Amino acid sequence: MLPVSRLLILSLLAASSSPAIAHAGADHSDAPGWMLDPLVTVPLACVLLLFLVGRWRLAQRSKLPRSRTWLYLGGWLVLTAALISPLHEGGERSFTLHMIEHELIMLVATLLLAAASAGGVLAWGLPGPLRTALGGRWRMPLAGIWRRLTEPVTATILQALMMWAWHAPAFFDRALASQGWHVAQHLSFVLASLIFWRAMLDVRRGGYLVSAVCLFLTSLVEGVLGALMALSASPWYPAYAAMGMSGIGLDPVSDQQLAGLVMWIPGGLVHGAAALAFLYRWLSTNEDGDAVPSH
Repeated sequence: MLPVSRLLILSLLAASSSPAIAHAGADHSDAPGWMLDPLVTVPLACVLLLFLVGRWRLAQRSKLPRSRTWLYLGGWLVLTAALISPLHEGGERSFTLHMIEHELIMLVATLLLAAASAGGVLAWGLPGPLRTALGGRWRMPLAGIWRRLTEPVTATILQALMMWAWHAPAFFDRALASQGWHVAQHLSFVLASLIFWRAMLDVRRGGYLVSAVCLFLTSLVEGVLGALMALSASPWYPAYAAMGMSGIGLDPVSDQQLAGLVMWIPGGLVHGAAALAFLYRWLSTNEDGDAVPSH
């Protein structure tokens, strides 16, 4: 097992170096390249186009807050970079790089996208007939499903299940071996994390205290999984173990330990800090409500 200090240093180097990698059966080169699979690039381009068109249409009617635009564009850029940059290809031969990609998606990109609350803008980017259909008979069923999914406890359980299920060796190795399964893995991470952050940010549903508790529990769930990886003395994933040295120059066990630290520490810090922020807001709100005006 590598010392923690060395693992942390390697984590800083991991994002900037790795040899070439690609999905099973793909060609390998001396440097990681951009992943331009239409299954990924076309949906990314479509949601950007929908947002830009919807924002333009709404801007003709009323003034829109710029902050939400920047939040959405920032989230889209981070998500796109995680999914198509050399980091993605690097993750095919380094579990650490793969974990960094997942953390960027679930801790940064989806948080920014959820904070942008861009559902209405995206709807206005749709063609008129489709927008009318979604706003008609489909509106109530879709709204009901969304409301149930974004209930704080439900959203927390959903994200935890996705996180643990996809890191089970059978599913993770299948995602490494198949582009279709890999896309499904990332899509489920994006959707589950978007639902989770939307549920946490919509404090009208459960209040600041509920969001704080859910975030704290999420930090524990992710932290336990990351700790198990970091403290394991044997590799979990045969696909990575069979490669020998990883793309960042680590043996499979050390690569997994470093990946576990990437999940354990940043994930715990982000969710823990968010939990403290919501707890502070809950305490401040209660103090304001309990205050008795002086006469």
